[in-house]
Amino acid sequence: MGLRCGIVGLPNVGKSTLFNALSNAKAESANYPFCTIEPNVGVITVPDERLQILEALVNPKRVLPTIIEFVDIAGLVKGASKGEGLGNKFLANIREVDAIIHVVRCFDDENIVHVAGGVDPVFDKDVIDTELQIKDLESVDKKLAKSERSAKSGDAAAKKEVVVLQKFKAALEGGQNARALNATPEELEAVADLQLLTIKPVIYVANVDEGSIQNGNAHVAALQAHVAQEGAEVVLVSAAIESQIAEMEDPEEKEMFLGEYGLTESGLNRLIRASYSLLNLITYFTAGVQEVRAWTIHRGDKAPAAAGVIHSDFEKGFIRAEVIKLADYQEYKTEVKIKEAGKMAVEGKEYVVQDGDIMHFRFNV
Repeated sequence: MGLRCGIVGLPNVGKSTLFNALSNAKAESANYPFCTIEPNVGVITVPDERLQILEALVNPKRVLPTIIEFVDIAGLVKGASKGEGLGNKFLANIREVDAIIHVVRCFDDENIVHVAGGVDPVFDKDVIDTELQIKDLESVDKKLAKSERSAKSGDAAAKKEVVVLQKFKAALEGGQNARALNATPEELEAVADLQLLTIKPVIYVANVDEGSIQNGNAHVAALQAHVAQEGAEVVLVSAAIESQIAEMEDPEEKEMFLGEYGLTESGLNRLIRASYSLLNLITYFTAGVQEVRAWTIHRGDKAPAAAGVIHSDFEKGFIRAEVIKLADYQEYKTEVKIKEAGKMAVEGKEYVVQDGDIMHFRFNV
């Protein structure tokens, strides 16, 4: 499975600059709104040092990391839910992503205009939230009207649906995002067909100046306080720094550059890690002489489901999984010695895959 995150934010908050730094796809970046007219998709590899460890041990013909897609979505303005600016396209594009990366401007620069006339991260966040809530409310209202008609005719399922929809309607009208409701699985199923925008998980990226990358600033503090009740994570990123890192190919040069800012890793790495955590994702590996490869699954997935990520036949005809822990691979060096030491586990259909497992699936179709 591939992870797809949509980068959203008001115009001129640094979305496209960040996107350019995160991927090889280059969105036009300019000092005016809507320079990204169509959504740009950048496919990047997920950094994982465990792949390098396995590569050194196995010496495969190729190494394939897992990937993440970042979608740079056109800027949003107040009134987008009514079609202002590029609102309709913006809102449609958000429906297609797994998670939202909400970039909020947390830096002052008089040379970069702000659509609202001044830097105010709380205002920026609320503008987008409001537009998404209005659009979601429209969706809920339409379905609610249909469900109420069916409920009046005695449809028991429709009556239950009405209760759920009224709950979401009240929250949205009260300025809440749908994800804040902590809805039950049954309630989520009732609104699944609506593809609500505000139900998607979100990470807030505070785009800061270079001097604020470690400890933040007053803008960051205001944003953190504002989103605290959501339990959402705020990741500090300097799009300016990431742009410079993106131009460097030498790992040592990157490390030295990051060290100058007191950093041990790039904002990209922090953002990817936060995205995986947000969506409850983990990575397992397959390792052989042909290839060493990383695979992304949901935490809690059992062995057959993990096998199905490689191919549906693997899941349908699943027999067993042979599992090695990375620490054992590092100690014993080869699969033969791992088996001899009794460190290769043979697991059945109920095995819950763990982050970092090295797996070989036996199947028969």
